[in-house]
Amino acid sequence: MTHLRIGILLALFGGAALLAFGLSWLWDARGSTLPAVPGPAPAVLALIAFALLAVALSLRARLRAQRERRPGARGVDPMLAARAVIFGHASALVSALAAGAYGGSGLFLALTYWEVANRRDQAVYAGLAVLAGAAVCAAALYLQHVCRLPGDGDDSQGPLSSPA
Repeated sequence: MTHLRIGILLALFGGAALLAFGLSWLWDARGSTLPAVPGPAPAVLALIAFALLAVALSLRARLRAQRERRPGARGVDPMLAARAVIFGHASALVSALAAGAYGGSGLFLALTYWEVANRRDQAVYAGLAVLAGAAVCAAALYLQHVCRLPGDGDDSQGPLSSPA
């Protein structure tokens, strides 16, 4: 599996934002009412970010205890770490797309309908969803960093390496 790169996440975000902005503009130009940005979207993305961060911190603590050979330290199952990284990778990719879509539509709403209270609220929800999507990406990148293996880009020993 390849490493998750910030450039890929930014490209997905930017492409989705441009597409959402353009589609919002076309939708509005046709005289149709734009779909609403769901209010719970930021909370759901923030919950995913929290879950990823909790897993990363838990794995980090267990790996540190294993590396320091503390008595009673529980080891980390490599399959558990791999599943966590895959979950983080997928979550980051999807959240970059979702945050881009919310960002593009929120930007359109902010530029064209800021005076309308309901649409201003939609733009604020979209902005919060962008921030929560960025938090998911940051937590996924941190989880990937915690679970790196030796030889994954540097010559130093990674956290999942066995102690010498």
